[in-house]
Amino acid sequence: MGRPDDFDHSAAGIGGPEDVAAYLADNPEPEIVEVLIPDTNGLFRGKWLPGAALDKIYSGDFAMPLSIFGLDVWGREVHETGLHLETGDKDGVCLPVQGALRPVPWSDRPAAQVLAGMWTGPQAPFFADPRHRLAAVVDRFGEQGLTPVVAFELEFYLTPKGDAGARPVLPVYGERPGPEWQNMYGLSDLADHKEIFDDIRVAAERQGLPADTIVSEAAPGQFEVNLKHRSDAIAAADDALMLRRLIAAVADRRDLRATFMAKPFIDWPGNGMHVHVSLCDAGGQNIFGAAEGGEARLSEAVAGLIQTMPAALPLFISTWNGYRRIQPGSYAPTRATWGHNNRSVAVRIPAAEGSGRRIEHRISGADANPYLVLAGVLSGMQLGLDHGLRAPAPVDGNAYDEPLPMLARDMKDAIHTFEHADFIRHAFGAEFRKVFTDIKRAEMKAFESEITPLEHATYF
Repeated sequence: MGRPDDFDHSAAGIGGPEDVAAYLADNPEPEIVEVLIPDTNGLFRGKWLPGAALDKIYSGDFAMPLSIFGLDVWGREVHETGLHLETGDKDGVCLPVQGALRPVPWSDRPAAQVLAGMWTGPQAPFFADPRHRLAAVVDRFGEQGLTPVVAFELEFYLTPKGDAGARPVLPVYGERPGPEWQNMYGLSDLADHKEIFDDIRVAAERQGLPADTIVSEAAPGQFEVNLKHRSDAIAAADDALMLRRLIAAVADRRDLRATFMAKPFIDWPGNGMHVHVSLCDAGGQNIFGAAEGGEARLSEAVAGLIQTMPAALPLFISTWNGYRRIQPGSYAPTRATWGHNNRSVAVRIPAAEGSGRRIEHRISGADANPYLVLAGVLSGMQLGLDHGLRAPAPVDGNAYDEPLPMLARDMKDAIHTFEHADFIRHAFGAEFRKVFTDIKRAEMKAFESEITPLEHATYF
């Protein structure tokens, strides 16, 4: 499969011995190293190795089965993907991402973690690795002299540790008689959980994650953490994935559970993943903010997003539960709409000018795979730019009241559109489209075959 020396490290973003030296200069030698490989669902697979095995990881001797990209959300083999025993369950070489060797602040002993990608040869990133799919999209922008500048926002609930589905941790006012009213952007809610948010900030600093604003969201116990924008789109997606892991681990240390589930509570708002994107030219200028042609390019990019949203929807809403989040009046879009400074639409243009001119994509659930979300967003924008598409009229008022076609309301319809979309085949490749479809269809069948407690309580 090739040794690391056979790879163009700078072009492929592969880490080398200098990463180990830099880590050991600032941290004690780890007793354990966690190798993290994000699968198709954005869940980490991998192994724990002793600290002495760092050299092994960076020498190309670390292998894992390619079939980890053919697992469903429960970690079960989906044989329809053709990635398991049907092909001999082959190994690929897992190479560390450049600069991704970080300490694990919540560990009880000296520990390190490193993000890795799957390869089958020096010039052969594995087709089903979502990180490589995003890299291919970013490369296409690079060929046009454009650099995506990206930032993610992640919403989550804090709940008591214990059974899944536990109600959120209520702020102080919720412990007194009275309604559990909304306290959106309430500083008191942040103060009530000061310790955990301090822990999140400290851990993010140690791991080099550019965490920015923390806000109280639309329900008791719901919060949002924003990441600073990056001119490295792949690193921005890395940040989002690592931030989810960090928040969950820090919450666990405080005897809490952090859930990014898209719709954990039927009577309260769901958790979203908002993506902010602008495009810079070779001179570093934001093309959407240009005095001449900026608005036209922005309109083209928006048009591409609107046109491709039905096909790409399973990338943005990737779970059975996620379709429960798409409800009128919920700040989760139900139609492929756009508008200026309007939070009821799917594609929002924030109130910013010049270098701050950007697109905010608001449809994704917080539990989606950031690599695939961003790859879907960027591919849609690129289609609009390449073909000079024209965006429909923006929505000025409540987009939920617009007489426009609804997006798919369930996974079955969304997967059917995804599976037959030429846009997905061109943007992600027919092989990846098949693997992703097979996994999502297997997950869908599992939910369809389950008798719910409500059915038993009603009909048994």
